[in-house]
Amino acid sequence: MKIERLSPDKIRIFLTFDDLTERGIQKEDMWREIPKVHELFSEMMEQAYSELGFDATGPLAVEVFALPAQGMVVIVTRGKMNGNSHQEAMEDEEEDIYEMEVTLEESELISYAFSDFEDLLRMAKVLNPILTEGGTLFSYKGRYILQLEPVDMDDKDSRYQAVIAVLSEFGEATSVTRAVLEEYGKTVIEADAVKVLCAHF
Repeated sequence: MKIERLSPDKIRIFLTFDDLTERGIQKEDMWREIPKVHELFSEMMEQAYSELGFDATGPLAVEVFALPAQGMVVIVTRGKMNGNSHQEAMEDEEEDIYEMEVTLEESELISYAFSDFEDLLRMAKVLNPILTEGGTLFSYKGRYILQLEPVDMDDKDSRYQAVIAVLSEFGEATSVTRAVLEEYGKTVIEADAVKVLCAHF
């Protein structure tokens, strides 16, 4: 479980599928109101408080993004409280009740970030024989982001698993959406990014 602060009232939590499996939670369970998911959420909020000082009292908006083969990204935004609700929130806290508004989205895109161009190139050389086509490369906030459509591969396919293994070795999974990259990032290679990198470097 990895937690980072996005703003004073917003944090992002990255959960791998191992994190979920260890707690006996399936990917589909995140869509359901079950005690295990509440326990996981409480654990995430405790860790957010101890690591970042993020106080999760009051209304929270929770967005859950499922990423293929990588895990889940949970974005938690703290709402503004009116004057007297802080006391109520303190009372509620004993019962571990969070006012949550949960949004769920699933992305088919495989998305990995690379801090270093050399890592990106090394990854491309290893991936090229496995992946014949596809991939868009963006530049965003000082990092390279490679996004792949898992075309003709399902997540039980050995080629798909091999692609994820190579990407994980050189980069890290990221939850930045295509829309954000297109609007705020820069498109470096529009199509067949892995093949183009290998051809030019």
